[in-house]
Amino acid sequence: MSENSFKTEQEVFWAGEFGTEYIDRNKGEFLLASNLNFFIKALQQAGKIASCIEFGANIGMNLKALKLIYPTIKMNAVEINENAASELNELIGKDSVYNCSIFDLNFNEKVDLSLIKGVLIHINPEHLHTVYQKLYDTSKKYILIAEYYNPSPVAIAYRGHSDRLFKRDFAGEMLQQYSDLKLIDYGFVYKNDPVFPQDDITWFLLEKTK
Repeated sequence: MSENSFKTEQEVFWAGEFGTEYIDRNKGEFLLASNLNFFIKALQQAGKIASCIEFGANIGMNLKALKLIYPTIKMNAVEINENAASELNELIGKDSVYNCSIFDLNFNEKVDLSLIKGVLIHINPEHLHTVYQKLYDTSKKYILIAEYYNPSPVAIAYRGHSDRLFKRDFAGEMLQQYSDLKLIDYGFVYKNDPVFPQDDITWFLLEKTK
């Protein structure tokens, strides 16, 4: 996938070396334990989930946790970084991995849960509406958004890089954009939790009502 095929600087950033380096910083048994605790709480109002798609799945640490909760779940993943996608191929099967930008995803199925965690914050704000549409279109029941929250849009430095991290009320924007979505649960996970830390994530579970 060449850099010329991307629409934004942020896509180039994550498809390249920085995205590959991210792999080693975000894996391991402790992260899996924290993810397991996270999803048990975030999805307790959802009941059984038989299928899902994760946008920006990296090497599948979230999907590994979901598999422990729902052993028969059918998983799909979108991942822009080729090295991370290769590891996803081993985890869930190549036919279920879409090594592309979220903007370019062609996924014609509908699944019980569409999931995005720590990814919307790295999307160029001018293209967020496209990602919202992908999340909405692929879900037949639930959408789980887990990101840094801020009541108004703000950009902050990310590991020495500018225009690579954006905080805002992502779930609120989706609720405004789609009238048939309703909020059924939400919560916060603290980076200094003594047992199951996450990265100051605020999560929102949305349900389609039509």
